[in-house]
Amino acid sequence: MNRHLQSENYSLRQQLESLLSEARRNEDKMRRFDQLQRQLIGADSLLELIRLLLSEYKLAFGVEFVTLALVDQEYEVTRILENSIANDTACSGLTLLQSPATLEALYRGKRAPYLGAFDELPHQTLFNAQPDAIASVALLPLTRHGELIGSLHFGSADPDRYVTGCGTDFLERLAEIIAICLESALSQERLKLLGLTDALTGVQNRRYFEHRCQAEISQARRYKHPLACMFLDIDKFKHINDAYGHQTGDEVLKRVAKIIQSQLRECETIARYGGEEFVVLLPQTDLHHARQIAERIRSRIEEEQLQAHAGDPINLTISIGLSMLPGEDAAAENGQLAERMVASADKALYQAKHGGRNRVVCDGSPPSQAAVQPVPLSWILRLPAALMSRLLKAVP
Repeated sequence: MNRHLQSENYSLRQQLESLLSEARRNEDKMRRFDQLQRQLIGADSLLELIRLLLSEYKLAFGVEFVTLALVDQEYEVTRILENSIANDTACSGLTLLQSPATLEALYRGKRAPYLGAFDELPHQTLFNAQPDAIASVALLPLTRHGELIGSLHFGSADPDRYVTGCGTDFLERLAEIIAICLESALSQERLKLLGLTDALTGVQNRRYFEHRCQAEISQARRYKHPLACMFLDIDKFKHINDAYGHQTGDEVLKRVAKIIQSQLRECETIARYGGEEFVVLLPQTDLHHARQIAERIRSRIEEEQLQAHAGDPINLTISIGLSMLPGEDAAAENGQLAERMVASADKALYQAKHGGRNRVVCDGSPPSQAAVQPVPLSWILRLPAALMSRLLKAVP
């Protein structure tokens, strides 16, 4: 009898110790989760939030693989993060999707976390890992207002780490917090961008250009790439405002900005520098190709058919100054090189204006001259005989 009681007591003690151990593990897990949650909520930027998800979670919970996919249909996230994650190893697990279709197929229309064994067919593309390295996965759909905005993925070498049928309350709560933080971070980034965007034309403003110019110069110097800068000024814009009113002038500015932007690649920057002036950065573009782009913009604007509100046609042209990043001064700071490059483009623009407008001038080259018109024969025949004789003698 005593032996039976002892056996029962021993069994109960083991169960109690197991429960206490599990409670301590859960307490520790909740403590780490609370700490991560505070970090996520306190993230200052979208980039910091992504870093936390891809690196801190892995460290805090001992997960071998963590990846994140975000739906980016309007390339908004791409623009926010461009040049920030290219060399950031902490963000190597991020994928941007142009459509939610991939995630819809992954979750098959459901909005709940998936826990289970690793299946190579649907799961391999989610992880940058060898197929044998992952045994079980947890997939968390990130939703806001019923729409999939992304997906967070955990991969473990332990087949018992994520098992079908296990409770998902913790992961569901985590997914909700992450989705809210992502939405908040995007809203903050939009507010930042509003301060860097020209309200009238919708292109970037001078403040953004000055920041971006130094970043592009840093990249160009590091990788030995050419960098071109264009200064563009609408010809006789004051006359357009005076003749047709500021409302028409505003329409001209918006239309010109749109035309310039249509001739550029996504990696190239256009900004309204002030008034009727625009500035463009062309990374990885040599002088020859930069001039081709400038001529294409000039020609496209000259061909544009614009009308004032009264129906009068507006003859629209633009002058462009072009310069290249100076590469001879290795000791110069990026800010100094930016000032020189912009000043050179501005000087070339001045030459284009005083050379007759509606032309492209490269820094260091004279403005292209209009073709010399031949003198009509009828005009020559009307000259006095003595003057005609003197002119003929002067011809070699």
